[in-house]
Amino acid sequence: MKRRFLILLFASLFAMLALSACGQQSKEDVLKKLEQKASDMAGYKTDANMKMRTGKEEQQYHIQVWHKKDDFYRVKLQNDQDEKGSQIILKNGSGVYVLTPALNKSFKFQSDWPQNTSQPYLYASLIKDIKADSEAEFNTTENHYVFKTKTNYQNNKTLPYQEIYFDKKSYQPVMVKVFDQDMNALVEVQFSNFSKDDSLKKEDFDVDKNMAMATAEVPVANMEENQVSEVLYPEETYGAELADEQEMSTEDGNRVIMNYTGEKNFTLIQETADVQAASAQTSVHVNGDPVQLSDGVIGALADQHLEWTQNGTTFHLASDQLTEEEMVSVASSINNHAVK
Repeated sequence: MKRRFLILLFASLFAMLALSACGQQSKEDVLKKLEQKASDMAGYKTDANMKMRTGKEEQQYHIQVWHKKDDFYRVKLQNDQDEKGSQIILKNGSGVYVLTPALNKSFKFQSDWPQNTSQPYLYASLIKDIKADSEAEFNTTENHYVFKTKTNYQNNKTLPYQEIYFDKKSYQPVMVKVFDQDMNALVEVQFSNFSKDDSLKKEDFDVDKNMAMATAEVPVANMEENQVSEVLYPEETYGAELADEQEMSTEDGNRVIMNYTGEKNFTLIQETADVQAASAQTSVHVNGDPVQLSDGVIGALADQHLEWTQNGTTFHLASDQLTEEEMVSVASSINNHAVK
């Protein structure tokens, strides 16, 4: 009887120790599991909702991510307040593309995206940020593993930190919060429907196929609807002031050219977006990078020139004195409230 009691006691203690060990995984243990999960997946799909509080008003975006091993990505971003404002980032064997279906237009980039910058909605990017930060903090909650790391936003140093939440059972991403220097959460990404997908093919990342699918969902915009109804001005000018402003008519609508002079000169042009016919897709080649502005819009940055389209208006920002990060800040400060 005594022997049976001791056996049961030791068995109970062993089970408690085993459970305790399982519940106290180290940062290295969890990171290893995350890397293993990413390596084992032939592909995945997930949805995410992204809130951005970097402007005067909170912007909300629905994001759809497809990933095929090793380096194929499809990221569709849709502003909840703009039915025609979706953009698609594609990474395939030919390069990196940003599609704007409402304009039937695409940019092709010579770029290392997404490896060259943090991406809060991509699983591999989150793991890479954790690995890259030797001082990353690790914590656990009842349901989550939580990492606090530095970010790697090449064109935005105002968001230096992030917290990444993974589910304890599945090791899937749950939430990402991105903070400014004062630890205010200015970007928040909530994941849903994360699932392995072995069925994705290279054709699913084809530019023409994705443009056709997207324009079937949201037809190419009517040119007559796209007029520059009001002139918008940047709130961030780095000391420069508006020196002159010219407005002229174009075949597609109107164009406004603004020259800013001061500590750092720059030129800002806004014009009616050039909408291509459904049968005449336009592709622009850029030796630069896609950049995300503070309102979630994806722009094309190259050779001291930044171009983006929003609400039927195409913007061009050019300067040989502003840094790339400063150009992104100027562009991000242009919003519907920045009216002169």
